[in-house]
Amino acid sequence: MPRLHLGDWVDSGVNWLVAHMSWLFDAIRAVVEGMYDGIDGVLTAPAPLLLAGILAVLAWWLRGLAAGVLAFAGFALVDSLDLWDRAMSTLALVLVATVIALVISVPLGIWAARSRAVSAAVRPVLDLLQTMPSMVLLIPAILFFGLGTAAGVIATLIFALAPGVRMTELGIRQVDAELVEAAEAFGTTPRDTLLRVQLPLALPTIMAGVNQVIMLGLSMVVIAGMVGTGGLGGAVNEAIGQLDIGFGFEAGVGIVVLAIYLDRMTSALGTQLSPLGRRAAAKVRPTPWTYRPRPAVAVVGVVVLALVASGLGIFGSSSGTASASASDIGRGKEIKIGYIPWDEGIASTFLWKELLEERGFKVTTTQYAAGPLYTGLATGQLDFETDSWLPVTHAEYWKKYGKQLDDLGKWYGPTSLELTVPSYVKDVNSLADLKAHASEFGGKVVGIEPSAGMMGLLKSKVLKEYGLDGSYQVVDGSTPAMLAELKRAYAKRQPILVTLWSPHWAYSEYDLKKLKDPKGAWGSGDGVHTLSRKGFSGDNPEVGAWLKDFSMTEKQLTGLEAAIQKAGQGKEQDAVRTWLKQNPGLVDKWAPIRK
Repeated sequence: MPRLHLGDWVDSGVNWLVAHMSWLFDAIRAVVEGMYDGIDGVLTAPAPLLLAGILAVLAWWLRGLAAGVLAFAGFALVDSLDLWDRAMSTLALVLVATVIALVISVPLGIWAARSRAVSAAVRPVLDLLQTMPSMVLLIPAILFFGLGTAAGVIATLIFALAPGVRMTELGIRQVDAELVEAAEAFGTTPRDTLLRVQLPLALPTIMAGVNQVIMLGLSMVVIAGMVGTGGLGGAVNEAIGQLDIGFGFEAGVGIVVLAIYLDRMTSALGTQLSPLGRRAAAKVRPTPWTYRPRPAVAVVGVVVLALVASGLGIFGSSSGTASASASDIGRGKEIKIGYIPWDEGIASTFLWKELLEERGFKVTTTQYAAGPLYTGLATGQLDFETDSWLPVTHAEYWKKYGKQLDDLGKWYGPTSLELTVPSYVKDVNSLADLKAHASEFGGKVVGIEPSAGMMGLLKSKVLKEYGLDGSYQVVDGSTPAMLAELKRAYAKRQPILVTLWSPHWAYSEYDLKKLKDPKGAWGSGDGVHTLSRKGFSGDNPEVGAWLKDFSMTEKQLTGLEAAIQKAGQGKEQDAVRTWLKQNPGLVDKWAPIRK
């Protein structure tokens, strides 16, 4: 059967939309980011415990005293884990996605309920949205809306849209037909029949759909974190990238707290809004733990909390303006750095974050996979990144985006790519030895992200060069998964064959053996380059000059990597500051003040 080039048609369509409809995407992005910034500003303005108290009062009013106490305890736990700002960013993203999804899904569900033709046309589209892998939605979202909040919100709302449509249609169709006929018999207009009969009776089902939209939105935030939305999803991605189980668990707990709170509140709100729900709740005899105050009491409680917070001065204080100094070259100018969660990338990124902040710049750092990182640089949404392996490993990305980027030069090298085994694996010292020992490794090479340049080189050249393509299967995964497999096998002293590169902290953590490459299939080694968006050096001549002159020795780089590994997740910049104090003079060497 001839090959159907569906992917090529999709690519052509996407490219046409990007070229001709960018004005529309920019407008949508402005609206989405404006909504997000507004909600995020409201959520982060009060002190954490004040907002936790307000959310607890809301839970008390909707579900009872026990719910209020548990809600406050849950949000206090999030604050104690130092995840409050991230949690509020996630809540803002989910709320924006939910609002837009409901604005689209509820009217569409009503239309589908009143027209079988519309229902039949919409159903396969909804099936596609619900079964399409969620990560696939990020690809067009990045191309249309760029990195950041807008792409995450759009991908989230598309993923969560279907339940809102289905449950709205189902709720209206389930309304007793005799009630609708009775309303029409009394001369009620179709519009009033919908608003006064069908929607009120369908409200419990519609609210169940709202609940599902919110839950699906929360399930999407981790994946959306891959495109720089930040929040708890970004925290989970950072933990995955650095194999930090503890930090990942903490971020997961934060998502669970938000999910349970939103789930319970939306279900209770549906009961309060529905006539049937209010009637059923009125028959239940309240207990002290289920006692709910009247709305006026809840409003008074929120006002009292706000007044007490204001009196105690916990809304925050205005910070004084820092006086300019000779080192304040940046004067608060914002610089955005992206990085891949590889050790040298993390180390160099947070090193430059500290150097630039000491020189008066405002620096934001965001973790990405390699593809979104290069896309962000090429579209000008990121200023620079410090971990491009050229000319070999990242050759495909340079080929695709090189004309839209500036190469600020190599700061470390040469590097090396290699296949590695533990030193206790005998008689395997070279790539040429692997063919005879395929069964010992189960015929598997444990790889990293399939988008990584070394994975393409391994599959297309290295295995073929040594006749291993029929004996070994490359297992695509991620850097953390590969390191976890290595750790597990090493603890049990089992044979394992993994992809690694130098420099890497694993060589100091474990006794490993780099397999020799007598045929030179891996190439002569890369340099680690700094790449920037086009024109960055012209906009920031001092920073451009610093980055071009920057270089690190192997001792400096591995020492900094070790310090960051020891400090742990979330303390990278603290580790950099400590390391710089132990190595005086480097700040002025790498970021000199030219008089």
